[in-house]
Amino acid sequence: MPLPSLGAGGSSTSIVANSPHSPSSAADFSVRVRDLDIHHPEFAVFVMPGERVPVQVSQVKGDIRLEAADGRVSGSPGDWVWTAPDSVGSYDLSLKVASLDTFKLRAFVMRPSSALDDETLDGYEIGEYPDEPLNDLDVYLPPKGFVQLVSETFDLPVSPRFRLGQFRCKQEGGFPSYVVLREKLLLKLEMILDKLSGRGIHAETLHVMSGYRTPEYNDDIGNGEYSRHIYGDAADIFVDHNPRDGHMDDLNGDGRSDQQDAVWLAGIIDEIDADPANQELIGGMGIYTSNDYHGPFVHVDVRGFKTRWNQ
Repeated sequence: MPLPSLGAGGSSTSIVANSPHSPSSAADFSVRVRDLDIHHPEFAVFVMPGERVPVQVSQVKGDIRLEAADGRVSGSPGDWVWTAPDSVGSYDLSLKVASLDTFKLRAFVMRPSSALDDETLDGYEIGEYPDEPLNDLDVYLPPKGFVQLVSETFDLPVSPRFRLGQFRCKQEGGFPSYVVLREKLLLKLEMILDKLSGRGIHAETLHVMSGYRTPEYNDDIGNGEYSRHIYGDAADIFVDHNPRDGHMDDLNGDGRSDQQDAVWLAGIIDEIDADPANQELIGGMGIYTSNDYHGPFVHVDVRGFKTRWNQ
């Protein structure tokens, strides 16, 4: 469905906080959505129909307003709850301070897993998730919902440097298709790009060679039934910025694109996982070398515990 308008003529609901001070930038406050601290000017969340989504703001300086063209905003200023619409689609929320847009939240209302019909959604083959979670861990429970991907939403931003279509499963089929995508994965991928920028590599995004995989596709390619890709919190990535040629860049400066560049990129991820401040983003990492089908890349996920492998 088309994005709702946030213009003056819309039917948005909002709650306003008043303060004698005006912020000079979005850095004057922090935003927490559900259990996620978000330090980006725009971000996405994936919600169930009718879900109540907490949106909290701290370090507020200035008149602050949360606006949503659809759904319902309730609560007190700086401590809101947005109730999602029942209809599947994407909905924009805007946080305004002193009448300026400072943060945009794009909420994707998902299709519930209960809508699966013979392991398909709208004719799109999903397949079967494992009956029992691995080691009885909640991170291996089947997803509660699926994000609908249509031509209008393919290029929608889900974070400053990633778009929804980058995580689409590679299995055959047109629109609509469906993906599962976890917010914590987006936070970690953005953090990787920040770390790269700090080392002089200013990539616009990461090449996501493989994002979400339906259990059907995952089984077809012979991957393990508990692959993190089927849970939407894993991505196989490489840096393809200079030159943009579909292959890993020479990250370590030795004049070649090879597995050592994947090792170099893996070192960035190790730094992130080693930081106590990032423990909510910790996960698995695998280093992969070139073969006849692809160049070197790194698998990264946010499964909640650390594991490493080479292949």
